[in-house]
Amino acid sequence: MKYRKKPVVIEATQWFKMGDHPKVEKYSPPGVVGYSNTQGWIKTLEGGHVVSPGDYIITGVAGEHYPCKPDIFELTYEVAE
Repeated sequence: MKYRKKPVVIEATQWFKMGDHPKVEKYSPPGVVGYSNTQGWIKTLEGGHVVSPGDYIITGVAGEHYPCKPDIFELTYEVAE
């Protein structure tokens, strides 16, 4: 069977640096002290995910947050009027 995604309006913020979205935390790989780079970390329903500059942070229909790569975002979503 084939399925079509239901039209749902979502909220999203493009993330570039710490402070752009309140749910993105500083990323520090396990066992590494003093690590600092341009990536962030977000907790999702499936576990944590690394967030890179340019990724979109989507607020899902249940209020959950998750990252989406810009190319996938552009293919999946359009601006809602």
